[in-house]
Amino acid sequence: MKKQLNTALKNACESGVADGVCSGVSAAVSVVGNKLRYRGMFACGSTRSDHLARQVDLTTLFDLASLTKPLCTTLCTLALINAGRLRWESTALRELSADTSPEKSAITIRDILHHASGLPAYQPYFQRFEPYATPENIPCLHRHILAETLVHPLGSKCLYSDLGFILLGRLLEQKARQPLELFFQQTVTGPLRLDRCLGFLPVGSIDQGEKEKIAATELCPWRHRVIQGEVHDEHCWLMGGVAGHAGLFGTAEAVLTLGECLLDCWLGKTHHPAFSHQLLRYALEWSDDSGQWALGFDRPTPGQSSSGRHFSPNSVGHLGFTGTSLWMDPERELVVVLLTNRVHPSRENLKIRSFRPFFHDYLLEKMGMA
Repeated sequence: MKKQLNTALKNACESGVADGVCSGVSAAVSVVGNKLRYRGMFACGSTRSDHLARQVDLTTLFDLASLTKPLCTTLCTLALINAGRLRWESTALRELSADTSPEKSAITIRDILHHASGLPAYQPYFQRFEPYATPENIPCLHRHILAETLVHPLGSKCLYSDLGFILLGRLLEQKARQPLELFFQQTVTGPLRLDRCLGFLPVGSIDQGEKEKIAATELCPWRHRVIQGEVHDEHCWLMGGVAGHAGLFGTAEAVLTLGECLLDCWLGKTHHPAFSHQLLRYALEWSDDSGQWALGFDRPTPGQSSSGRHFSPNSVGHLGFTGTSLWMDPERELVVVLLTNRVHPSRENLKIRSFRPFFHDYLLEKMGMA
């Protein structure tokens, strides 16, 4: 199994770089068979596509983009619910602003995690700002979001929304009484000893030498430079590099380790000190008639999932805009992490759309799990 796994990973990753999906890739897989856990990891390519390129290896950090939503914001929410500081029914926007309109005052934590709040998916607020990351941007962005009109009635359908998670990140800071990056580090990654390879990189927090070791993302037309060692998402960057919807950086092994912990907690085989097995299971198995989303995590879309054709319907995962993904299948006890910098040097490169399902299908087929 291990030899098949490593060979399949190597072939799949190298094909992604060779086909121009990305300049660099790092991937990791964990699967349980015959009561043994098999792990495989592989990295190849370069951090960027010009003369400043460095070789990608298993220590290379990637911008995880929206993997921040499940791995940080959702898990921090579970921790605060577990500690009794939040409830699923807590009215998120009302707690953030006394001026919340009646149509939005009933939006709960659960609604935001389920992407059923009715908030718009996205608005390019950053275009109203000069490209400077300052603390004053944060309340201004929050005001813009709080002023939005709902695009559909609360709870009537799922619409994937960055905006709800930006607000939720702020609420978590209020309830935790500390910055989101510190609460995440102390509560989620610290107990797993992952805090050095999975966390936020606030703007200006690392020097140029450290930046050059990180996978680069876009030649940003707004910031007028290749983004490397700082968050790609413009709104998160305006907020200093830490937000509820984006901002995490990590290695493939670190994301895999957290994924293994979540899967084992889900199956009742271990526990995380920040939240109970029952609480995590509630989030990962939540469903209603409004859409496919669990709480904070996505599920495979039949026939068109980025996880390919072979993950079970009970699987959960998430994508990141920069070219990242995490998928967990409880039936196979399988975790697959794919990290790329597909937006380097331009987000117009859409080859990731076909590569993601190919990658997962290829791995499972070569491992005899299809």
